[in-house]
Amino acid sequence: MDDASIFIVGAGGQLGTALKLKYPGAQSADIDEMDITNAQSVANYDWGRIKVILNAAAYTNVDGAETAEGRVAAWNVNASAVGHLVRAAHAHDLTLVHVSTDYVFDGSKAPHTENEPFSPLSVYGQSKAAGDIAVGLLSKHYILRTSWVIGEGNNFVRTMLGLGAKGVSPTVVADQRGRLTFTSQLVKAIDHLLTNNAPAGTYNVSNEGEIASWAEITRTIFQEAGYELTVTDTTTEEYYAGKAGIAPRPLESAFDLSKIKATGLTLTDWHEDLKQYIQKEQSS
Repeated sequence: MDDASIFIVGAGGQLGTALKLKYPGAQSADIDEMDITNAQSVANYDWGRIKVILNAAAYTNVDGAETAEGRVAAWNVNASAVGHLVRAAHAHDLTLVHVSTDYVFDGSKAPHTENEPFSPLSVYGQSKAAGDIAVGLLSKHYILRTSWVIGEGNNFVRTMLGLGAKGVSPTVVADQRGRLTFTSQLVKAIDHLLTNNAPAGTYNVSNEGEIASWAEITRTIFQEAGYELTVTDTTTEEYYAGKAGIAPRPLESAFDLSKIKATGLTLTDWHEDLKQYIQKEQSS
């Protein structure tokens, strides 16, 4: 696929950064050129050379979305803006690739399948579910539902490495369970679906490997990084006790990956990608 026919929305985020590395010739636009939250701005953009829109933009401040201002921002970016992109894709016969989240589910059971009914607990999850519904109206679309994303930017692994370097023994929630998703896996999945002209629809994507809690993952991080520190387990309820404005979290975030693997994609165990990620972080 010609990179110049690809348009990346949200090119400055963790996933957007990884997509730019994969597709260096892809187009993107800053807010002065196109504001995705403005319907007219999206409609007026010159889509002439574009065949694929990769939407890596999202309002991801889960707790911030529970505030009055954050609620508006979350719906603007995660729902309304997605609707504007859907209209542009429909008008110009483009394929829209959209990244979703486990937060569209309540996390009461796992692994999540692609056809599980929406049951979001938070404003963030509700706004993302609305975006998914809009994208699903297009005939030419891929929704990649993912969780616990790790890439270039602020993320859980970097936070824990920072604590480890300071000799801090953290208390970490042990009742939220899932798998890490490195941006390399998401990029590989996106490229695989597009290159192989896979059937349109929703695909779950994360790294392969055992389902683990945040506390268990923290222990693995410290072990790989060489930090001999203690990780104390706690529950989500205990961790956020007394804190105002906290959004509810799904406890079970792991996905059934059989659909994406059936297309011929091989996923990497999160332990393997985590080891490489830590080595890179410690050598930089």
